[in-house]
Amino acid sequence: MDGWTFPFVSFIIISRMLKNRGKGSMNETILLIEDNESIIMGLEYLLTEEQYTFLAAKTKKEAQDLLASRQVDLVLLDVSLPDGNGFDLCRKIKEHDIAPVIFLTAKDEEKDVVLGFDLGADDYVTKPFNPLELVARVKSQLRRYTTLSSTPSGDAVYEAGGLVINDELKKVTVDGEEVKLTPIEYNILLLLMKNKGKVFSISQIYEEIWNEEAIGADNTVAVHIRHIREKIEINPKEPRYLKVVWGVGYKIEAGA
Repeated sequence: MDGWTFPFVSFIIISRMLKNRGKGSMNETILLIEDNESIIMGLEYLLTEEQYTFLAAKTKKEAQDLLASRQVDLVLLDVSLPDGNGFDLCRKIKEHDIAPVIFLTAKDEEKDVVLGFDLGADDYVTKPFNPLELVARVKSQLRRYTTLSSTPSGDAVYEAGGLVINDELKKVTVDGEEVKLTPIEYNILLLLMKNKGKVFSISQIYEEIWNEEAIGADNTVAVHIRHIREKIEINPKEPRYLKVVWGVGYKIEAGA
C-alpha cells in the first residue's frame, strides 16, 4: 500500500476523527520530500486538514529550491530519493536551520536510523506508518521547535565542572569551547543538567522530551545519548559528565 498502514480512503475517515483534536497553526509550514505520489497525496490531505501549510518535493533539487525560497517549520524526509539519499540533504538542512527533520524509512532500513540521528535528524517513522502516529510526532516536534526557538527562560545557567548550559542563549560550552547540539540533544542535556545527580530512565527521558508514551524508545534515546557524549566528552567511553547507571538510566554527575 505504498507506505501506508491504511488505504488512502481511510485517511478521509481518520481526518474526520481528528477534527475535534488540536489543530496546527496556519503559520506552520511542513515540507514533505518524497517521490511516491500516493504518499504525497495522502499526507497533503491529512496535513492540510490539520491546517498546516503543505509543500512537497520529489527530488533533492526540488527540496533545495523550496528550502532556499520558503520558510519551513518541519521537514518530512524520505531516506531514498531519485537523485540521491536523504542523509546528505539532512546534513545540509541542519547546517543552516534548527527546524526538526523526521525521516520516513522502510522497516528494513532501520539500521540507517542511527546515521540519521548522527546527522541531526530529530525523529523517524517507519513505513508503513499509522497516520495518527505521524500527526502526533509532527505536533510533538513542532511544540519543541517553537519552545526552543522562541521563548527565553531567564538567566538560567547550569554548570557541572567544565560543562555549562546558558539556557537564555541556548548555548553549551565545554571548558570554554562552544558545542553545537541539535534541538533534541540540547533538550535531553538540559533536562539532565537541571537535575544534576538524578537518574532518569530511558522511558522518563523519552516521555519528558517527546511528550508521548515511551514505546520502543530505547534505541532512539540511546542514539541521542551517544551523540551527546561524542560532543561533550573528551573520551565518550569514559565519560566525565554524562554517566550511565547500569540497569537504571542516565544522569549528569553532580560533582563533575
